[in-house]
Amino acid sequence: MIVGIGIDLVECDRFLDWSAFKKQRIFTRKELEYADAASANIEKHLANFWAAREACLKALGTGFGENISFSDVSVTHNDAGRPELILAGGAKALVKELTGGNAAVHLSITDQGDYSAAVVVIEKL
Repeated sequence: MIVGIGIDLVECDRFLDWSAFKKQRIFTRKELEYADAASANIEKHLANFWAAREACLKALGTGFGENISFSDVSVTHNDAGRPELILAGGAKALVKELTGGNAAVHLSITDQGDYSAAVVVIEKL
């Protein structure tokens, strides 16, 4: 049973002028290293990660705030390169509450030109 669906669209150029401090406050070290490895498209990868976070929060029916911090939702890639969400803290607790602890969180990310988009589906198994 699907308990949440979220989608987000973001302009990649939004991340061009972000300071290193702001990036480190929002993105994980692993996400920043992944983006840096693709040096010509750093802002596109950061936009992908941001869109994934926002889509996840929409699927959860919440936003960043007192119960969920930036570090509670992050993106990693499996061995095949597929993006996956890592949930911690308040985000992980809310998924557990919504699903009784038996969940699958699906993520799809795409980018085209100046835009990145992500879709998240939270499924109770």
